[in-house]
Amino acid sequence: MPSDTSDISEPTTTYRALLRNREFAGLYASFTLTVAASTLSGFALGTLVDHQTGSPFLTAVSMYGATFATVLGAMTLMSVADGNHPRRTLVALQCVSLLGVAAQAVPGLPLAARFALLLLLGFFQSLGTGTRMGLLSEVVPISAYVPARSLMNITSGGTAVLGYALGAALLRYLTPREVFVAATVLTGAALVVVATTVRERSIRPPRRPGLRETWVTNTALFSRPGSRALLLNLWVPGGLIVGCEALFISYAPDHAGVLLAAGSAGMLLGDLTVGRLLTAARRDRCAFPLRLLLAAPYLLFALHPPLPVATVAVLLAGAGFAATLPLQEHLLALTPDPVRGQVQGVESAGRMTWQGIGAALAGALAQYLTPATTITALAALSVAVTVLSRPFVTRTRAVHVEKADT
Repeated sequence: MPSDTSDISEPTTTYRALLRNREFAGLYASFTLTVAASTLSGFALGTLVDHQTGSPFLTAVSMYGATFATVLGAMTLMSVADGNHPRRTLVALQCVSLLGVAAQAVPGLPLAARFALLLLLGFFQSLGTGTRMGLLSEVVPISAYVPARSLMNITSGGTAVLGYALGAALLRYLTPREVFVAATVLTGAALVVVATTVRERSIRPPRRPGLRETWVTNTALFSRPGSRALLLNLWVPGGLIVGCEALFISYAPDHAGVLLAAGSAGMLLGDLTVGRLLTAARRDRCAFPLRLLLAAPYLLFALHPPLPVATVAVLLAGAGFAATLPLQEHLLALTPDPVRGQVQGVESAGRMTWQGIGAALAGALAQYLTPATTITALAALSVAVTVLSRPFVTRTRAVHVEKADT
């Protein structure tokens, strides 16, 4: 594992310097292509299901249902992320993704089969994320980890926005099946990039990944109060705010696109500022204010603000998602080297699962409350979780600083 002896106040690594690292550039490019393919295929599947069933519930599940399958990967076979052949594992998982996306392009495929493929891809996606992030912590020094995650977060958000816009444009001229073909091409390109740029890591101790190994590591992870507090803050507050975003269409049908775009813009701005411009010490000091910023602006929705005010509030709240960067940095510092891939995979899978839970919870509450009231309630709950868990997160901060000093 590359070591880092730099002082905690040193400026962060530039994105340009990161991209000069061939292996990081390969992981980054393959990640970008994978996100683009996933966005296109998800949009195509949602459109196809909507045309065939006319069911809003099935359409929503077809677009976001894969997030629920990621937790299955986290709880069963996530230990493969820390096997002693991570490049081989990542290439194999990319092959599975390629076959799954290609299968969606088969003409006349029954909806039941499409949903089964969706869950299968969600399961393997979580394993691929864990393996990729485990490799990331090895191909860049610890001091560059937060800028690297920041760049990938920015790219993920930007690619998703562009992917949905491109998907909408393509579906005006192409069938969903043809969009699936385009997604297959992107997935294949991601496979080629990984296979040609990432080398096998020889520094990992031999392990036999499997269900038992996964459960042992997960049990140890959740038994530590510091790790539990960090995971709680990485998963729950953000998941509840995703639930707020899921109600934009119900809250303002004619302006939902503006609000969603504002949230994405805020997220990109926050990740860029925190990941690129702040030192480790400043990131640490900003973690709690950012977690509050993530939810507090949504409390204004109780007053039914005019669109410009609501848009600014959503923009500011989006920047609060950058709180994940210092929290992920703390979690990495508390994680033993041999299981870093698995722990990061569990963190990512749990975060995605809670986004699905937040959206489902918001939809259920909005059946009985108004969208504005539901948004306000979820934001208040997010603030409460952040404030009540702060003492436990502060303890992990002390451990992080102590490790940095030693």
